[in-house]
Amino acid sequence: MPDEANHSDDPLCCWAPLDSAEWYAARDAAIALRDVLTSAGLEREFPFLRADLNAFGHGLIELGRVSPETAQRLADLLSLGLAAVQDPQAIEGEQPT
Repeated sequence: MPDEANHSDDPLCCWAPLDSAEWYAARDAAIALRDVLTSAGLEREFPFLRADLNAFGHGLIELGRVSPETAQRLADLLSLGLAAVQDPQAIEGEQPT
């Protein structure tokens, strides 16, 4: 039979994952990513996007599985973003495909 002693002094017994800073950081990052994906017209391509915590309380963002076309589109958008950071004039007037 498990020990039913009062563990109210044990911080792990009172840990509420949805009240942790890690959960809010994961949620905020998922929201930011959702907003960018929506702006890029990819909101339907990431149906499994969600914030989560692992068993250790570390915040994680799950993207889920995507089609090869979606992965290529995401790679193209990331490449375009990197090019804009490195040389903003080089991509002036270019639009993502």
